[in-house]
Amino acid sequence: MITNLKNSILGRLTERLPLSVKLSLGAAFSDSFLLRLTKRLANELRRLDPERAARHVNFTLRFQQADGGFAGREGGSDLYYTSFAVRTLALLDALDQSRCQNIATYLKSAAAARQEYSLVDLVSWLYSVMTVQLIGNLAPFAGDMERFADEVTASLETFRRPDGGYAQTNEGGVGSTYHTFLAALCYELLGRSAPDRPGIERFALSRRRDDGGFVEIGQMRRSGTNPTAAAAALLKQFGSLDDQISRGIESFLTNVRGEEGGFRANTQIPFCDLLSTFTGLVTAHELGFAKLIDAESCFRFVNQLERGEGGFRGAAWDEHADPEYTFYGLGALALLQAPVA
Repeated sequence: MITNLKNSILGRLTERLPLSVKLSLGAAFSDSFLLRLTKRLANELRRLDPERAARHVNFTLRFQQADGGFAGREGGSDLYYTSFAVRTLALLDALDQSRCQNIATYLKSAAAARQEYSLVDLVSWLYSVMTVQLIGNLAPFAGDMERFADEVTASLETFRRPDGGYAQTNEGGVGSTYHTFLAALCYELLGRSAPDRPGIERFALSRRRDDGGFVEIGQMRRSGTNPTAAAAALLKQFGSLDDQISRGIESFLTNVRGEEGGFRANTQIPFCDLLSTFTGLVTAHELGFAKLIDAESCFRFVNQLERGEGGFRGAAWDEHADPEYTFYGLGALALLQAPVA
């Protein structure tokens, strides 16, 4: 289901110490979508009450394991949840050098121990390494950066499919809107241009539906908030968003606003959730129609999902919190108090 990278990319990194990826990758990373978004959210969260921020920092740190990584709601350290913990701590200015070094130790051990990696694993690992290296001011990665980038991009292409998109796994038969966006993020982090950009653009546009949104898989007829956000970010990165597409996305997001004040995953789901609310807010701000958001009711929805001891739940029905949804909650709060152009 997932590609073997033991003898390339992450596996080879275990032979090169210290673990960090500064040098030529630093400039690309500093201008990447993920870091720009993190900086924007962090800037808005400076106004967060210090005690409130501290609760979320302490909550997130409870998920850190002895090996330096972070777990989800169950199990041990996981690259996916470590990435969200890193992003959450970065938002709250809680990544000191010691914490960064501990996380880097886990990232190195994860590269050595794992036999296989999904595309999500790769993005999570790459983003986390770059973040802790830059924020923690860890020593530069002492390897051939061009060769490293070549190895990463070669493995990315094992996820490419004839339809022009990238699949969730290297055995997947068709491209995924979300995973195609992730692949583009990887290329951006590495300072590389994705191959066959026109093919990727055609793939993304083929996922557009009459309601103005985008679907995850080609067979789907009803658009979703999250694939729409992924497609919007991808097309904007490629300079392929025209007024007609933007107006369609605006119309779709208007239709998935829920009575609770947030965004729903699609028009048929009756309740709002925090992931869809966050991605909907990001898209509205990125595309310049944030004025359509009912900030007061959305604030109310997000605040209802915040737990007194720290952390955010995923939806009203959710009984637990984790680093992923805590990032979404804090990100949503930041965007809701950001200036609207």
